[in-house]
Amino acid sequence: MLMIQNPVLRGFNPDPSFLRVGEDYYLATSTFEWFPAGPIYHSRDLVHWRLLGHAITRSSQLLLQGVSDSAGVWAPSLSYRDGRFYLIYSIVRTRIGPYKDVHNYLVTAPDISGPWSEPIYLNSSGFDPSLYHDDDGRSWLVNMQWDFRKDRPRFAGIVLQEYSVNECRLIGPISNILKKPQLIEGPNLYKRDGWYYLMLAEGGTGWNHGISMARSRSLTGPYEPDPQPLILTSRKNPGLTLQKAGHGELVQTPAGEWYLAHLCSRPVYPERRCTLGRETAIQQCVWSADGWLRLATGGTDPQVQVPAPIGVKPHSWPATPLRDDFNAPTLDKHFSTLRVPVDESWLSLSQRPGWLRLLGRESLQSVFEQSLVAQRAQAFNITAETCLEFEPVCFTQMAGLICWYDTQTHYYLRVSFDEQLGKNIAIIVCDNGVQIEPAPPLAIGAWRRIFMRVEIAEDQLRFAASPDGENWQYIGPMLDASKLSDDYGSGMHFTGSFVGLCCQDLGGTRKAADFDYFELRQT
Repeated sequence: MLMIQNPVLRGFNPDPSFLRVGEDYYLATSTFEWFPAGPIYHSRDLVHWRLLGHAITRSSQLLLQGVSDSAGVWAPSLSYRDGRFYLIYSIVRTRIGPYKDVHNYLVTAPDISGPWSEPIYLNSSGFDPSLYHDDDGRSWLVNMQWDFRKDRPRFAGIVLQEYSVNECRLIGPISNILKKPQLIEGPNLYKRDGWYYLMLAEGGTGWNHGISMARSRSLTGPYEPDPQPLILTSRKNPGLTLQKAGHGELVQTPAGEWYLAHLCSRPVYPERRCTLGRETAIQQCVWSADGWLRLATGGTDPQVQVPAPIGVKPHSWPATPLRDDFNAPTLDKHFSTLRVPVDESWLSLSQRPGWLRLLGRESLQSVFEQSLVAQRAQAFNITAETCLEFEPVCFTQMAGLICWYDTQTHYYLRVSFDEQLGKNIAIIVCDNGVQIEPAPPLAIGAWRRIFMRVEIAEDQLRFAASPDGENWQYIGPMLDASKLSDDYGSGMHFTGSFVGLCCQDLGGTRKAADFDYFELRQT
């Protein structure tokens, strides 16, 4: 029997939106401060998935400069009607304190691969919007409403308003269709046997997360709650492999089976920190005799192995190369950048063919213009390697290999310049906003090329360097990889760890750093 092995999208891929069109299945996930946004994954069997591309790739669709860590694009939602794909997304500009400056937009495309349109503004009342297309031809926007007032619950209800496809705007009255005392997010509407079903993410996106449902004979309510409080959760079972289970969407297969995509996390021990962030898993569901959605296995626990749809044939995709020699004219789609898209002003694959050139810009604490490009960590055991040519002439110039969570927490093996040492290599650690250098720098003036490597094993991380790619030496001590997680540091965090390349020039001269390749092995 063909089995789905969870998570199906490993590493930072939270808040999945699930869509089937014909024989094809699609997933879209959140990207927060990372560019491009709106990643779209494709499968033919629910088992094998590939990154098809991104819907939000241009500055005209998305401006993220200045947004804080874990703000930006939250919970995109895919839908389809009459030969057109729709993707709704929130841009969260303020996430700390009582306010949420959030704006919701819609882009569309005649094909899932694009081209995707310029954004249509929808509203700013809350986050996690989705678009429901009713069988009478009308379309409806649903989102949670945020309440910033003192001594009020932050959740002010699920609001519904009609979207006019012809006018490309919201029309008509706004209805508040559901209120509950606890925090409710991620609303999605479905219709089955004359009932409107409202699927909800409940309890926040951490260890207390879960999915609940309500239903009504009328689109605008009233909605009755499911007599089973939660359909899916791992809150009562800390021993489950898949933790933080919640925030999901449904699809029905051509044969009539039902599957639920949801976010989850896998902690590393003993710290119980989720270094890969929030990932995406799929569960099989059934409908009870009285018309409520239930996991096919019974209970509410997310399963690691789930049967694939009956009769589906395996449909694998070509493996992603482990090594990028930067010979293509454009950057590989598996790379992401912080807050701004790639352009020749700071990243070039043509100025030195066969090399990735980064022009140094702002510091690693900047939320505006960083020259940083990275890939998601998708396994607990990782080896990443690169080769750098870089000749700094001032201490303000740095380049190297980075293990990144956000501006406040990262590990950086960097090459720089010192008046006494000349060109040197050292580690910079940013630990919840406190910067330290755990070992003295090593002079490497005779190294024309600097080979750099990081090895991560569960909660242990160590850097190494070499002048020739053969004779390696460790740089600095063993470091705590578990700090690169949602669960470390002050405040709430929502992303995941990355490994990549970066360059800084704090003097503003845009010193160039050239990288020969980037190799990422994950097991």
